[in-house]
Amino acid sequence: MIEAMFSIENLIEIVKAGGKVKTGVDVYNEKGILLLEKNIVVDKIKPLHILQQNGVLSVPVNSHADGGLWDGKGNLIRVGSDGQIEFVPPLTLKKSNAPALVSDYRTDSDIEKRLLEIQTIKKEAVQQYDAAKKCLQKAFQQVRETQGQFDVQEVESRVSKLVDFSVAADHPFPYLNREIFFYDDYLYRHSTNVCALATAVLHRFNTHFSHTIDNFLSENKADISGGGWGGDEAHSASFVYYYGEDLNEISLGFFLYDIGKAMVPETLLNKTSRLTDKEFEIMKRHSFDYGARVLEANGIRSCVLNNIVRYHHAPLFENEEGCYPLDKASSDIPLYVRICKLADIYDAMTSKRSYNDALNQVGAVTQLFRKYVKKDPMLQFVLRAFVKSVGLYPPGSIVYLKNGQMAYVLESNGPLVITFTDDKKNTLGAKPDPIDLGRPGLDELLKIDMERSVKTPKEVYRILPRYIKNIATPI
Repeated sequence: MIEAMFSIENLIEIVKAGGKVKTGVDVYNEKGILLLEKNIVVDKIKPLHILQQNGVLSVPVNSHADGGLWDGKGNLIRVGSDGQIEFVPPLTLKKSNAPALVSDYRTDSDIEKRLLEIQTIKKEAVQQYDAAKKCLQKAFQQVRETQGQFDVQEVESRVSKLVDFSVAADHPFPYLNREIFFYDDYLYRHSTNVCALATAVLHRFNTHFSHTIDNFLSENKADISGGGWGGDEAHSASFVYYYGEDLNEISLGFFLYDIGKAMVPETLLNKTSRLTDKEFEIMKRHSFDYGARVLEANGIRSCVLNNIVRYHHAPLFENEEGCYPLDKASSDIPLYVRICKLADIYDAMTSKRSYNDALNQVGAVTQLFRKYVKKDPMLQFVLRAFVKSVGLYPPGSIVYLKNGQMAYVLESNGPLVITFTDDKKNTLGAKPDPIDLGRPGLDELLKIDMERSVKTPKEVYRILPRYIKNIATPI
C-alpha cells in the first residue's frame, strides 16, 4: 500500500506543537460526505476535531500524493518499522487547494522526485490492475465451468482493494500502457478499466453533487423551514447522494457488469470480423439475460448489481439508437448505470484491438460529450465528473506539441510538461525547464496537438532522454 494510518489524537498533538498535516487522500465520514480534501494543509486543530466529531478516529496519509506530517521546524515526521518517530530534511509543501506550478520544479531534484513518484504509483497500479484482471478471468472461467457460479467473496475482496488504491492514488490507471488486445484478454482488461474509471467518476460526482445540494439547503434554510432551522448554529453537512456502502456496492457492479459474457460462446467473443444480425442478438443477451442469470445463480439479489448488469447498454436519452433492453424509460436508468455506460464506451473507444484502431483520449471525450450534453440536468453532473476524472494528460504520458516537439507530462493540471525532443523528434541534449501548457498567452505552437494520441514512455522509450529513461522506465 502507498499510505499509512495515523490516529486523530496523534495528529492533534503534532498540530498543537506547531506542526502540519496533509493527508494526500480525501477523507470521508461513514455517510460518504467529504470532510477533508486531500490537498488541504492542516495547521489548525479545528479540522481534526471536526473529523473526530464525525466518528473518524484515524486517517491515511499518502506520501506519494505529497501527503505527510511535519513538525514545527518543517521536518518530515515518519514512523519507522520499530514504531519510533524519524525525521528527515524539510520539504516544501504545495499551497493548499492549488494545482502544481512550474515553481514547484525549481531544481533537477524536484523533477527527479516527481519522476520517482510517478514510477512508484505506476508499479503499484500495475500490481493492482493485474491482480484484478486475473481475479475476473478466474470468475469468468468458474461461470463457464459451473454454468453460472463463481467465488463472490474473492471478487468482493479484490474489488475492495482495487477501489481503495484507485481512490487513494486519484485514479492512477491512465499511467498504464495500452497495448493491442485480443478479445480473450481485452474482455478482462476492459472490465477492470471500466471499474477503475467509473469508480473515479462516481466518487467525483458524489462529492460535487452532494456539496451542491447541501450548499443550496444551507443558503435557503429559512425558506425551507419556514423561519430557520431552530437557532443560529452553523449548518453542518447533511446531504449525501450515495453513502459509503452504496459506493462499494456500485463499484462491485462496475467490476461485474459484463459477467454475462462468460455465457456467450467464445467463438463470438473472439470473432474479429463484424457480427451477423443473428450473432449480435446472441451477444446482446449477455446483459439482460445471461448476466441476470449469473447473479441469480449466485444468490445476488442486489438491485444495484442487477441494474448495472441488465441496463449498461440501455438508452441514456429518449430514442438513443442501438440501445437495449428497452423496457425502461431513459429517465429511469439510475445514475450509476449511466456512469458505467459512459466508462464502457470511453474505454472501448480508446483501446486498440486487433481489428480496431484506438481513438485518442481527447477525441473520445469530445465525442461522448457532444452526444450526451444537454440531454437532462443530472446527466450534466455525470458528464462533468467524467471529463474531470478521465485525465486527458495523465502524469507519465507523452504529448505532442503543435510545433512538432514531444513532451513528458509531470502533472495533469495544465498540464505541466518537460519537452525532450526538437521539432524533428531528435532527443534534446540539455534538460529544459518545465512548461505550463495551460498558461494564458502561451505561444500557439507550444500548445498540445489534439489530433495526435497521448503516448506512454514505453511507446517512445528509444528517444527518451537518459534522466527520464533511468527513472521512469516503462513497466
